[in-house]
Amino acid sequence: MSERISREELVKIYNIEITFFDELVDSGLLNIQTENEIRYLMYEDLPNFEKFTNWHYDLDINLPGLEVIHEMLKKMEVLKQRNRELMNRLSVIGNKYEEG
Repeated sequence: MSERISREELVKIYNIEITFFDELVDSGLLNIQTENEIRYLMYEDLPNFEKFTNWHYDLDINLPGLEVIHEMLKKMEVLKQRNRELMNRLSVIGNKYEEG
């Protein structure tokens, strides 16, 4: 089983409101597992949780803002990957042209 941490532990460790955690889950920004009515966050999702918590509490960004920023960053990653793929293809085409 993957490592995980309960919602209650996160609230204590990060000193956040439990409603904020629940709002992140309800909005789809965090995926959780529930076992015996205890909500758990997987350790692999902890960086996203920390990022959202910092943005919300340190930068005062509300939940809709978090959703927008998260979606924009995901789209940027897709565009970066696509750009790398296109640059690699262009490099291959350029090499064939120089050889030919």
